[in-house]
Amino acid sequence: MGGTESSISEPGSSSSNRESETSRQNLSECKVWRNPLNLFRGAEYRRYTWVTGKEPLTYYDMNLSAQDHQTFFTCDTDFLRPSDTVMQKAWRERNPPARIKAAYQALELNNDCATAYVLLAEEEATTIVDAERLFKQALKAGETIYRRSQQCQHQSPQHEAQLRRDTNVLVYIKRRLAMCARKLGRIREAVKIMRDLMKEFPPLTMLNIHENLLESLLELQAYADVQAVLAKYDDISLPKSAAICYTAALLKTRTVSDKFSPETASRRGLSTAEINAVEAIHRAVEFNPHVPKYLLEMKSLILPPEHILKRGDSEAIAYAFFHLQHWKRIEGALNLLQCTWEGTFRMIPYPLEKGHLFYPYPSCTETADRELLPTFHHVSVYPKKELPFFIHFTAGLCSSTAMIALLTHQFPEIMGVFAKAVSMISRTCVEYL
Repeated sequence: MGGTESSISEPGSSSSNRESETSRQNLSECKVWRNPLNLFRGAEYRRYTWVTGKEPLTYYDMNLSAQDHQTFFTCDTDFLRPSDTVMQKAWRERNPPARIKAAYQALELNNDCATAYVLLAEEEATTIVDAERLFKQALKAGETIYRRSQQCQHQSPQHEAQLRRDTNVLVYIKRRLAMCARKLGRIREAVKIMRDLMKEFPPLTMLNIHENLLESLLELQAYADVQAVLAKYDDISLPKSAAICYTAALLKTRTVSDKFSPETASRRGLSTAEINAVEAIHRAVEFNPHVPKYLLEMKSLILPPEHILKRGDSEAIAYAFFHLQHWKRIEGALNLLQCTWEGTFRMIPYPLEKGHLFYPYPSCTETADRELLPTFHHVSVYPKKELPFFIHFTAGLCSSTAMIALLTHQFPEIMGVFAKAVSMISRTCVEYL
């Protein structure tokens, strides 16, 4: 559930086209991650479709989710329980009504089938309240199965596999219950569930539950707690994300943004705190350069996908969708971001094969984002570094001079007549003036 390494397009027949082979190789290096703040299909994505008539999820994105569900909610011993056998088929089913029908069939076989309640909460529930009710039923069933698996885990490798699967199901249910509480305004309850999850299941850090916790703490304006979480996860040995980098920038911006003025800063220079804030913004923008346009509302937001590509447009949408309100809440934060974010690109070496604080920006990101994001969205691309005007002017002047010299060498008589004509026209214009 943490990440899926996959080629964005299915490999076809062998081709002699070297460009397509290079493109396929680049795409295989793109790692797609599960969006830690992904929405509910029934209560949110489907309601959007009802209102707009547009599909917010792509087939590729939903196919990745189906693979995640099969990895997360199934194991090799499912055939021992008839309800799990039905759910194994349900997770592979592409048609939503067929998946929901299979979930009800599993509940008829076993009223305590936790994964059946999970599927119904995700896809059939049309409100967050309904989804929470179903997840609570799933929690009751999941805890019972989890305790039973704990008692039998050492009997055989099959029982160990069952325990891993039942652990995954229980963690997933508790996390979604925390997200339901967050969406329904019970933020302190959501924070408690997330903290308990992180203490009880520390090996499952790849689920990025800390990003859910960061967002909830920002909503509570508990900035000291946010800083404590960042101190643990904003480490050089851990993978970065837009949530980590931009939240760190937001905390440093918060200390100076209310008094920041571009005019005053240009006269007296930046203070130490302002320099730290600007450097944090530059660090965040280098990691994901697409986020500022969404935070500054220069581009319109869409519903975030279920999977994101780190440093890509999909991650920027997922971050801004939930964190824009936190930047707006801090006075002057967006103003400081607007004044400083473009300066990042002057610090990054050119060409882009070299990075500054992070690895070079991946070349495959744009293509991967086009697979993850719906067609009605205009995918943001990496800002190209523009050359100064004098370089363009010098290049044009040298090219023109070389062309005139070549023509003069090949056609001296014609160019002589042309030069006399130009000289006479120029003299006439000067005399007229």
